[in-house]
Amino acid sequence: MTEGRKRSTWALLALAISAFAIGTTEFISVGLLPLISRDLQIPVTTAGLTVTLYALGVTIGAPVLTSLTSSVPRKTLLFWIMIFFIAGNSIAAGATSISMLLLGRVISAFAHGVFMSIGSTIAADLVTEDRRASAISLMFTGLTVATVTGVPLGTYLGQQLGWRTAFVAIVIVGVIALIANFILVPSNLRKGVKTTFGDQLKLVTNARLLLLFMITMLGYGGTFVVFTYLSPLLTEVTGFSASTVAIILLVYGIAIAIGNMIGGKLANKNPLAALFGMFVIQTIILFIMFATVPFKVAGLITIFFMGIMAFMNVPGLQVYVVILAERFVPSAKDVASAINIAAFNAGIAIGAYLGGVITDSIGLIHTTWVGGIMVAGAVVLTGWSRVLESKNGKSRVGKNNQEVVCS
Repeated sequence: MTEGRKRSTWALLALAISAFAIGTTEFISVGLLPLISRDLQIPVTTAGLTVTLYALGVTIGAPVLTSLTSSVPRKTLLFWIMIFFIAGNSIAAGATSISMLLLGRVISAFAHGVFMSIGSTIAADLVTEDRRASAISLMFTGLTVATVTGVPLGTYLGQQLGWRTAFVAIVIVGVIALIANFILVPSNLRKGVKTTFGDQLKLVTNARLLLLFMITMLGYGGTFVVFTYLSPLLTEVTGFSASTVAIILLVYGIAIAIGNMIGGKLANKNPLAALFGMFVIQTIILFIMFATVPFKVAGLITIFFMGIMAFMNVPGLQVYVVILAERFVPSAKDVASAINIAAFNAGIAIGAYLGGVITDSIGLIHTTWVGGIMVAGAVVLTGWSRVLESKNGKSRVGKNNQEVVCS
């Protein structure tokens, strides 16, 4: 391994640690809701605002704050992101009321949105063009590892020592990430480019980028129709005990991590073609799950493959938004990435809401095929995007992510 490649790998690991801290924060409230509800003497649905407002904070904060901070040097911005992240979680850890807790969650969400936006572009800039998707997937590995270990551990800590202890632990990880970024991330990163209002307008009115944001929302969010209610699905429909479900969720998280790494390698060559194939397989798996989930062995196999596919599309979606932004609005690449992060979170919010409606109306098992329909929408839109790539004959994302100009 060359010296340059070693440095970029260490820098990517520093970003992955930050992503781990942020990923743990994102979903930690889910496991702590009953504890927060009892301690603050509020309804569980009110405690649920810690999840809802966090998602909204990321959705709104990512594009707005990324745009406002576009001219700040990347490493300086990374530093301040982690400071705000630590501050937000410190407020949450010391919260004595729901309003104080929500304030801490929203501050953390703003840091989350900006980090995931510029983190992807920094990761892409740290390596050669043919390794960009792999670099992004390595950074997102921190997020997937958080799903596997951070959230269950945080929930366990909260149950044993009180919910505030879980936020204290996140603060400690945040401090470690801050130090890692300071030491391992190079200072000579590409400077941020100030994004004008005109460029931002171009982003939100560009049909190709809008198409991609829709693909992200449907393709990523579809799994959350099922995933949000996976625990009750496993106990009430498949018949597993609660203790077994915890182990299954751990295995599911490992499958997510594996899928994320595979997705990065597949998307290195031709992200759009890779995404199309991924969404087709993901749709089929979700439909098959409707038939297999009542049976333990068949259900487990299907759930494992659902985990494999769940995050596999993330590197491809992030690298493709960078490619499109470079083509149509190169001065607003970071903001384009930020809007895509917002689309991921909008997909989570829509998927989770849809799952709740389906569960209340026709039953848990139907979240499977409804999620499949949502991802099928991504298949159609990705196919449309492929047609547009080849139809206009002007540009095409070819081998090794190089734009091939065709007259």
